[in-house]
Amino acid sequence: MSFFRAFLPIVLVCGCATETLRLSSPRSVSAAEIGPYALHEECVMLSAGERIGYRFRAQPPVSFNIHFHEGNTVVMPIDIASSGDEAGVFAADREQIYCLTWEAGAQGSVLDYRVQPLERRQ
Repeated sequence: MSFFRAFLPIVLVCGCATETLRLSSPRSVSAAEIGPYALHEECVMLSAGERIGYRFRAQPPVSFNIHFHEGNTVVMPIDIASSGDEAGVFAADREQIYCLTWEAGAQGSVLDYRVQPLERRQ
């Protein structure tokens, strides 16, 4: 676990309503610059059973996780130590604000990503 990840805030600070965190259409970001050892986050509110698709490319590679806060604990259902190109599907098992987080190394990174809502599985 990296130094910065160990000190992720325990409380999610958000001055906005949770409705603004709902993912009703795809979100895409191109050429987001992440400074050395810095983080970039995209947080979404998901209900139990909701699914999102994600895809990213980063140069140089970054660490990536999807996490949520439960009391004083940070729970990471997905945690990838280093990747420059990743895609997947994440299904929420409970209603929660989930954050997709990319962390750059010493050189920083440039990140392109897309997060989109998917149909619930029947």
